[in-house]
Amino acid sequence: MKNDFPQNRRLFLQTGTLAAAGWLAGKSLLSSGSALAADRTDTAPDAGDGKRPLKLALASYTLRKFSLEETLAMTRRVGLTAICLKSFHLPLDASEKQIAETRQKVAQAGLTLYGGGVIVLRNREQIDQAFDYAKSAGMKRIIGAPTVETLPLINEKIQQYDIEVAIHNHGPGDKHFPTPDVAYEKIKKFDPRFGLCHDVGHTVRYGKDPVAITEKCADRMLDVHMKDVTSATRKGRATPCGRGVVDIPTLLRALIKTGYKGYLAFEYESDPNDPLPGLAESVGYVRGVLDTL
Repeated sequence: MKNDFPQNRRLFLQTGTLAAAGWLAGKSLLSSGSALAADRTDTAPDAGDGKRPLKLALASYTLRKFSLEETLAMTRRVGLTAICLKSFHLPLDASEKQIAETRQKVAQAGLTLYGGGVIVLRNREQIDQAFDYAKSAGMKRIIGAPTVETLPLINEKIQQYDIEVAIHNHGPGDKHFPTPDVAYEKIKKFDPRFGLCHDVGHTVRYGKDPVAITEKCADRMLDVHMKDVTSATRKGRATPCGRGVVDIPTLLRALIKTGYKGYLAFEYESDPNDPLPGLAESVGYVRGVLDTL
């Protein structure tokens, strides 16, 4: 799974430029104390306007140490236009007023709030709360962590609310769904809106091939958490895309080949106090690869 894709000059320059811009943006943002003042409008085009074959987004867990306002501004700084909010930025027990205010802030930042998660879905109370939360926030998708036992109830809720649920795999240590193919076998009899969020890094850390799993589970692939890791073992750690062992070019080709229509949501888990340089480098690398496909 080692990435042997050649780094051409354009890809290198694009990655380096975005990383540098991200570092400067983060420094300016944190020193100014004004997130919205740091916003930018020169966002790079993705699949929404036909310039690139896949849509890019942010999983806000990346910026878990930052406020909602800072998170929205930094998302715009790296040119992303869609976001999936973690409870750090929109609590699961938020009031209707808080949810409405958050929706307004996301819209004013020029971002699409497409989903929420990862949300634990292991009992009826958690499931009821998650669907009400997603409906109030206008989310089309819940990125969830259920158990086998709760799958039938979640399927009923999907049909009731018309909200997708994508099961997130957590690799080594996940007793329920360590890789997407495990979940796939359990949900393929359910509503087609019940699918998968493929966390690529965790799949690799479990020792599985993310490309093969992408191809096998293509008809249920609703979301992808894009990341890279240092090794294909339990000890693998997050690293900027292009620096680790995930064969990202081949993975992207597989997603395009299988007709994937969801988001590639960057979830950069390293450097929680200063994630912007690594996030910017990851976005730049993936964009550069997409531009060569």
